[in-house]
Amino acid sequence: MSVMNGNNLKRLHVITWGCQMNVYDSGRMADVLAPLGYGPAAEPDGADMIILNTCHIRDKAAEKVFSELGRLRGLKEATGGRMILAVAGCVAQAEGAEILRRAPYVDIVLGPQTYHRLPEMVARASRAGNAVIETDFPPEDKFDHLPESLTPQGVTAFLTIQEGCDKFCSFCVVPYTRGAEQSRPAEAILREARHLVSQGAREITLLGQNVNAWHGGETGGLGRLLRDLAEIPGLLRLRYATSHPRDMNDELIAAHRDIPALMPFLHLPVQSGSDRILAAMNRRHTADDYRRIVDRLHDARPDLALSSDFIVGHPGETPADFEATMSLIREIGFPQAYSFKYSPRPGTPAAGAGDQVPEAEKDRRLQVLQALLREQQTDFNAACVGLELPVLFSGPGRHPGQIGGRSPFLQAVHVTGSPHLIGHESMVRIVDIRPNSLSGTLVQERRIA
Repeated sequence: MSVMNGNNLKRLHVITWGCQMNVYDSGRMADVLAPLGYGPAAEPDGADMIILNTCHIRDKAAEKVFSELGRLRGLKEATGGRMILAVAGCVAQAEGAEILRRAPYVDIVLGPQTYHRLPEMVARASRAGNAVIETDFPPEDKFDHLPESLTPQGVTAFLTIQEGCDKFCSFCVVPYTRGAEQSRPAEAILREARHLVSQGAREITLLGQNVNAWHGGETGGLGRLLRDLAEIPGLLRLRYATSHPRDMNDELIAAHRDIPALMPFLHLPVQSGSDRILAAMNRRHTADDYRRIVDRLHDARPDLALSSDFIVGHPGETPADFEATMSLIREIGFPQAYSFKYSPRPGTPAAGAGDQVPEAEKDRRLQVLQALLREQQTDFNAACVGLELPVLFSGPGRHPGQIGGRSPFLQAVHVTGSPHLIGHESMVRIVDIRPNSLSGTLVQERRIA
């Protein structure tokens, strides 16, 4: 259904923090509100509704939300209070009552499992004096109640196939804010993927808190789903994130061997190289388990490159534990990675653990670890100079006459080229590296059939 035009159009501005799943959720919230007449507003000033879609993973997440709400309060007051202000996502799930206590000018607080109910919430909030809070986990599956996506995502698109987590890592709030693991049915995923391709998507990244735990099909898991998705005409590339080592099974490893559309780049978080810390984290795998999985992946796809997550300074982490993580990084090599200091998340087991690592030591360890990761990224990018890589172009580059896209290894690549190549995959010879990208020259255009 299209939004209303002219004076009836209402302006919706969504501020998104956090993971790719939040990016996907923000788009779906816009889809849900479109039948009410809400269209996108690029800026918050003058918006009829603002949604702050939040993330609870990092340190002081709630305080950052309250700081932003203080800024948005002025915009709401400038409309005479008519603007609807909503807080969504994981901070809303965890801190719903506190948000309304500290920011009573907020109209709606909703958790990540309830945004399919937004039209009803807006109607309730529009009645004077009624703040709405929806943070219970509803009995119905939100995906069963969402409209067909109305918002084109572009050449590269996200598609959530799984939500929630049953792993209960000691440092993580996700099981408490996103709930138990749930998988969408294969038929619904395939239908949405075809729709995304019809809107111009040529690469789809499947999303989930534990995406490789997906079990929404009768004939197999994620490996089978990837094979079915690869059959969609016009879909050139497939990726998935975020995966867990415990769910990297034979079927999925074989998919990396057999499916050309499945890109040779995998985000597979390990968090630590110390078995003692991995046990304290409740990861339920060892460093050697991780090494064996990586070996099997490389046997299936020799050119596969890895990304990972690392947490330094988990309670009880000794210098020897930290060195075990550094050793694992040096051994495996990670062209890309995300690394963080441990920060206590309220309600998680590690938050109350003894033997917390001093902040100064966490800072030092993080700097050492990130220096090694930057070196590995630079070395990997430098090794690409002189190679010819297929690049899927997704938009204009940084400078006039440039276009940009991504290599199979998710590297940003810029070339001099015509905008008509956007949406197409072309061979590019890599000629130079930049701090966060590669530059190249066009060798061959490979157009979509």
